[in-house]
Amino acid sequence: MDNYILKNAQVYTEKTKIENGYIEVRDGFIYDIQEGDYKGNARVVDLKGQHLIPGFIDIHIHGGYGQDAMDATPETLNVLSEKLLSEGTTSFLATTMTQSTDAVNDALENVAKYKPLDEKRAEIIGVHLEGPFISEHKVGAQNPAFVARPTVQKFNEFQEKSNGNIKIVTIAPEVEGAKETIKHLSNDVIFSAGHTVTDYNGIEEAVNYGLKHVTHLYNAQTTFTHREPGVFGAALTNERLTTEVIVDGVHSHPAAVKLAYLAKGNENFCIITDAMRAKGMSDGKYDLGGQDVYVKNNEARLENGSLAGSILLMNKGLKNLMDFANVSLEEAWRTTSLNQAIRLNVDDRLGSIKIGKQADFVVVDSELNVLTTIKKGYIINND
Repeated sequence: MDNYILKNAQVYTEKTKIENGYIEVRDGFIYDIQEGDYKGNARVVDLKGQHLIPGFIDIHIHGGYGQDAMDATPETLNVLSEKLLSEGTTSFLATTMTQSTDAVNDALENVAKYKPLDEKRAEIIGVHLEGPFISEHKVGAQNPAFVARPTVQKFNEFQEKSNGNIKIVTIAPEVEGAKETIKHLSNDVIFSAGHTVTDYNGIEEAVNYGLKHVTHLYNAQTTFTHREPGVFGAALTNERLTTEVIVDGVHSHPAAVKLAYLAKGNENFCIITDAMRAKGMSDGKYDLGGQDVYVKNNEARLENGSLAGSILLMNKGLKNLMDFANVSLEEAWRTTSLNQAIRLNVDDRLGSIKIGKQADFVVVDSELNVLTTIKKGYIINND
């Protein structure tokens, strides 16, 4: 593995932005971070004044580039993990759908058994189990035929199939069995409210017994009124909840994104893509969870008009947040990396630019176009 210097970069660390700095990479890890010009004799990669930020961590992504996690094949994960580097994503949670138990088990076992062809690809750091423990009254693009009630035993069976890889579970807190399941397992996995018809008080109660997160804020949940604030009223006001948001300008109006960001701040807001198979592909007909999806004008919808995931790129989501909320990259970068790493308890090695952490970076220009992605020290040129 190469050792080298990344120089002439605007470096975004946990504590500050270094206007002109350099980073020494050794054996795939960050060995040193300094301000100023590098004067030594090591191999040098000149970043020409561009922005160096941590590699993105997408905690809710079904697929893209013609692939879907529910395909349950090694080839799917190989292609997806390779292609995601082009948008700066260096780690992700493979996300399942509400399908039959056998289909979910196949997808979970596929992740558990997956062996990447090499290290020059995005890292699968776990699974987001989106369904089947949701409300049949807020299925969105999920298949209502396969909605199931949660139990500790049922979750443990899924977790066994995944070899312990399930990190986030989307759940409707109001359905039978949800309270007991969250109470018994909240120390082992992140429970996230989603595809739910519960109200404000239902979320507040669920937080008290272990709910920590909200799935794709604003979508497939109860809305806000001044007398019944609903799920996102609780999400925006409860400091114990983190929120994930699809920042594509389609799933939520730019003003709604700004509102969520103003309420949650840059430490409790997580950009996700919720992307499906058509990400990175041309317009046309695709499938999601066994249902036909029609992609046109940057929107993915079922035949009935329901939104069916997105085709969002992570770098575009970050640029959108900066535009929608009028915030700088220095303030916003952690919504794509460090927040996710902290929640998943992998911030000892991922999520920020800090000495000792893995050399996972993305080099972007002022418009957040991805120029280069670096994974475990391996430089992948995307331009």
